[in-house]
Amino acid sequence: MQVNIKLEPIHKKLELFGPADSNLKLLRKNLDVQITARNEILTITGKAESVNAAAEALDKMQKHLIRSDSLGTADVMQFIEKHDMATEQASGQAITVYAQKKVIEPSTKGQLKYIETMLKNDVTFCIGPAGTGKTYLAVAVAVSMLRKKQIRRIVLARPAVEAGEKIGFLPGDIQAKVNPYLRPLFDALEDMMEFAQMRKFIELDIIEIIPLAFMRGRTLNDSVIICDEAQNTSPLQMLMVLTRLGLGSKMIITGDITQVDLEKGKVSGMVEAIAKLRRIKGIGYVELVEKDIVRHKLVQSIVRAYGKKDKS
Repeated sequence: MQVNIKLEPIHKKLELFGPADSNLKLLRKNLDVQITARNEILTITGKAESVNAAAEALDKMQKHLIRSDSLGTADVMQFIEKHDMATEQASGQAITVYAQKKVIEPSTKGQLKYIETMLKNDVTFCIGPAGTGKTYLAVAVAVSMLRKKQIRRIVLARPAVEAGEKIGFLPGDIQAKVNPYLRPLFDALEDMMEFAQMRKFIELDIIEIIPLAFMRGRTLNDSVIICDEAQNTSPLQMLMVLTRLGLGSKMIITGDITQVDLEKGKVSGMVEAIAKLRRIKGIGYVELVEKDIVRHKLVQSIVRAYGKKDKS
């Protein structure tokens, strides 16, 4: 049997093949297939079952590279394990967004559980270290629901908590001062739709990216509300956010409770809310951990090193 696969994106061909074609060698060795490359086409030959498995693995490898800048040996081995239940489930949880040819899939069991929890519950708390996809996957679910017309609005909010530099000393008007705090939310959105479309949605208030304080006094119906960096909310702020939930809406609250930037002695509203609410039906709770980190492989080592320091 022979199958031809077109490489997309072509500019990530080197990352797909791996150093000295190491990723292709893994496919050949583990799946007993022959793989040849010519321009933008990969040709796979071998037994039907093996060729199909290799084609599926390459498809997942290419999708992984669409949303990530690296593809390691561990990633490739995960994709070529034909009986890996988590991988099979993940492929069934693909999230379609506005960007052409963009499909977002969970890369770990923890991320898969996170997506399932968000879809199942009206309120979801997610904690975890940097790089685990807390914000990115929450925005992906929101954008997907907007695309399917399951909601009418996305509201993305963050507390503007200072980390060493006083906001009053920064240049510009209030919008210029709070924009740096909201930049990660813009980055996630820009990865899921064209800039012109994102700008249009923002102008029409279909997408709102705002400091947390701007939510006070509102009731948000038919919306997905994402409160990011929620470890830096006070208990009163968290109560204010939670009570914004309107009919037909979902709320996703994310944060890393090991990196609280509140003044010493102040209680995190997120930590308090999880303790009080996590057993209520309709409220989901997910904890992502070190192995769910999908950024550069060094991020796992950095998180691990700082975790050991904190415990010593």
